[in-house]
Amino acid sequence: MLKAKHKTGLVFFPAFDWAISPTHPEREERLLYTQDQVLEEGLFDIDGITEFKPDLVTVKDIQRVHFCVPDVWGVTTESHFISAGGAKTIGMAVLDRKVERGFALVRPPGHHAMRVVHGSRGFCNINIEAVMIEFLRQAYSIDKVAIVDTDCHHGDGTQDIYWHDPDTLFISIHQDGRTLYPGSGFPNEQGGANAFGTTVNIPLPPNTSEEGFIHAIENAVLPILEDFKPDIIINSAGQDNHYSDPITNMNFSAQGYAALTEMLQPDIAVLEGGYAIEGALPYVNVGIILAMAGLDYSGVKEPDYDRDAIRQLPEVSRSIERICDVAVSYWQQKEVNRERILNEKDFEERTRHIFYDTDGIRETQTEKNRLCPHCAGSWLIDSASDRGYRVLAINIPRKACKNCIQLGYEWFDAADTGAFHFIFLRDRTADTYVQKEGDG
Repeated sequence: MLKAKHKTGLVFFPAFDWAISPTHPEREERLLYTQDQVLEEGLFDIDGITEFKPDLVTVKDIQRVHFCVPDVWGVTTESHFISAGGAKTIGMAVLDRKVERGFALVRPPGHHAMRVVHGSRGFCNINIEAVMIEFLRQAYSIDKVAIVDTDCHHGDGTQDIYWHDPDTLFISIHQDGRTLYPGSGFPNEQGGANAFGTTVNIPLPPNTSEEGFIHAIENAVLPILEDFKPDIIINSAGQDNHYSDPITNMNFSAQGYAALTEMLQPDIAVLEGGYAIEGALPYVNVGIILAMAGLDYSGVKEPDYDRDAIRQLPEVSRSIERICDVAVSYWQQKEVNRERILNEKDFEERTRHIFYDTDGIRETQTEKNRLCPHCAGSWLIDSASDRGYRVLAINIPRKACKNCIQLGYEWFDAADTGAFHFIFLRDRTADTYVQKEGDG
């Protein structure tokens, strides 16, 4: 009887009642084929691989991460609570030491959901990894977290959520944003001033194959992780880099994904994208599970797998080498650059225009963040959408200093209720979330 080298937990949640449309690849079959393959291969007969049933997250869990407009239930369904709950279940199983590693195979996905949520973008309503992480921080007192997002699309929502958090390292390896949604994720996107350098983007050219992804992991991701020394590593395990995926332009394989997982050694993996639901996902997921468990995955191959047919061109390899060198260089210079920025001004401001492609919503945000030498700094966002809502969202960070706590409450008390429909205040130091209605 096979025995896993690393005890590994799995959660499945296909979300039978949620889909973009009956024919869209983001539907229940996206996980049902994988579930069938896992059962057919007898993975649950392996000693040390255990299935857990998903719990639900609470409204409070979601509010640790998001400001939902008009409220949490206005932008979610029960499936979103269970999907995020599946990630939470796996996180608890790992932190409670029931298993060493865990994989949440759940949908709907989450990594395009940002701090403020007016609706769905990139098939995402709430960020299931972030909801899990902030619950684990609150319940288990973990501090430094590394998120490695290997979805083909840039994890712009996760980047947004942790833009100002120096204790969260966010690394995204994705297809170049000049060629794919959401059009972001370039190396110069390095985080807000208080957390400058802890956002690391590695945009890969179209037609990157196994050797390109492995090069990025080996030469950029692993050295940065070693330097950061996280308490826990989370893999946003998107699988749409596969050579057969219908909406991307990459040439990764099940073997490549398994090798990447073996090298990365994530404590927790959470499923994100991947839309070749028959030809790729069952094989990729089995490869990832075996790699997490420390078992041989050499026999996991797609029926049409041909390594020579998807081998990357020399110019693609050279481009990847340059990109990885830039990412590492930026990481090495982060402290000097952060200190320089913090000395330039007291507040950092930016205005952004965000499009919710799934729901067709347009949002305008004006953001203000206090540059603080002692903590992540309190910040506020003035957010308005073309659906008619305007809100003010104020955040006091988890390890806020006395001055930033005071500033957050001053902003909340001074907010013009005549200008906004809702004014939100989240105080992570007290784990509280309050709101008042305006007359806007």
